[in-house]
Amino acid sequence: MGESLVFDRMTHRVLIAIPIYNGYDALERCLQALVDERIEAAHRIVAINDASSDLRIAPLLEAYTRKHARRAIEVRHNRVNRGFTWNANQAITATRNDEHLLLLNSDAIVTEGWLDQMLATLARDEKIGTVTPFSNNATICSYPDFLREWPVPPVAERKRIAKTLANHRTDEIDIPTAVGFCMLISRGCLDAVENFDEANFPRGYGEENDFCRRATLKGFRNVMCTNAYVAHEGSQSFTDEKHELMREGGARLLALHPDYNDVVAAWIKSDPARARREQVNALLGAR
Repeated sequence: MGESLVFDRMTHRVLIAIPIYNGYDALERCLQALVDERIEAAHRIVAINDASSDLRIAPLLEAYTRKHARRAIEVRHNRVNRGFTWNANQAITATRNDEHLLLLNSDAIVTEGWLDQMLATLARDEKIGTVTPFSNNATICSYPDFLREWPVPPVAERKRIAKTLANHRTDEIDIPTAVGFCMLISRGCLDAVENFDEANFPRGYGEENDFCRRATLKGFRNVMCTNAYVAHEGSQSFTDEKHELMREGGARLLALHPDYNDVVAAWIKSDPARARREQVNALLGAR
């Protein structure tokens, strides 16, 4: 890579928060990747078990806490299921005054250098409020092409992608909204925007988009870090309930931010990440 990464705001630590509801196998893959991949930046991890009905979840979390004591994994168990947005706000409350927040889905699989690259992007501009990495399944941040849900690549391929991105770094790309599966939020943005909207998005499905639009109104940027890669398994099936939650969330989002669809459509039409995707495709194909 040549030059070393520079973090700022390097006085800031990072709280990595993982809201969890069931999904045992995906969670195990998430935790294993998290402890396997080295993170240079000062950080701590909080896993929030949202009253999972799968009774294997709690023992799995406790086992990782014991086995990886040096990684400072704290486990919290909710007595009743509160929903993603409530848990995200609990994560904000849990941050200390010197901490950024990284919200990580329990079906995400991190790769080498992921957080350090995201923090280096965050350090470039004090007005960057949120950072989202490249992923196989992250709508506008998807790679090798956007707006598609690509399968999770095998381990060796994930490593190749992450190494290529890190060895050929480029500037951040402004995006209309972060993608909530892996969302780094700066301390300044947390202080300004304060929380996710539980009243309108109690189960999620629009909460990060609303947060990012409010951040934009306060002068913050939402950006894509094209030097980091985090795989995302995503939903295994679309139930009728999920379709309804998405519909309701979308309607509430437009009621709060009438220009949201137009802003996203304009970004998609211009596709500012296209050149970066094509560059990485060429680099990977040349090997």
